[in-house]
Amino acid sequence: MQNTTLFITIFGPITLFLIWFIGTYNRLIGLSNVIPESWSNIDTELRRRYDLIPNIVNTVKAYAAHERSVLEAVARARSAAMASAGAPEDQANEENELVRALRRLLAISEAYPNLKADRNFLQLQYELVNTEDRIQAARRFYNGNVRDYNVAVETFPSGVIATVFGFRRKEFFEIEELQARVPVPTSFQPRP
Repeated sequence: MQNTTLFITIFGPITLFLIWFIGTYNRLIGLSNVIPESWSNIDTELRRRYDLIPNIVNTVKAYAAHERSVLEAVARARSAAMASAGAPEDQANEENELVRALRRLLAISEAYPNLKADRNFLQLQYELVNTEDRIQAARRFYNGNVRDYNVAVETFPSGVIATVFGFRRKEFFEIEELQARVPVPTSFQPRP
């Protein structure tokens, strides 16, 4: 009986510590593995936007060819954003430049009533608004996962295990919203 009590007294806390240690380590691994997956959701939506932009530029060019500097700025910003493969902060800087260029491009439509009424332009604008909503949803999902991971990495006692095994803080992905919330005429029906 005395041996059992001694065994429980010595090995009980060690066993509990090992269970906690393994559980915490596995939780950190799980949280860190969700982040690349959620980043791929952002990447997918950004690529969708990149694919839409040449169509929008060509449509605007048909009505406002003399707005060359704005059209070129969009093309340059799109190329830079597509080429960016760095950290989320670097990607965000490139995306913010693209968003600002797209805002200027969409502002052009206000000066051209025929462009503003063009069915193709309306369809592309609708797709862009939809894509922007999806980018923001993917960004919120990614940032939520980064937040959960960072909390686990920075709080005690899981932070001790994170430090020992090299888990580091991850960056949030913060980008400006395009705010392309132009009302679509009620007669407009998106293509299926």
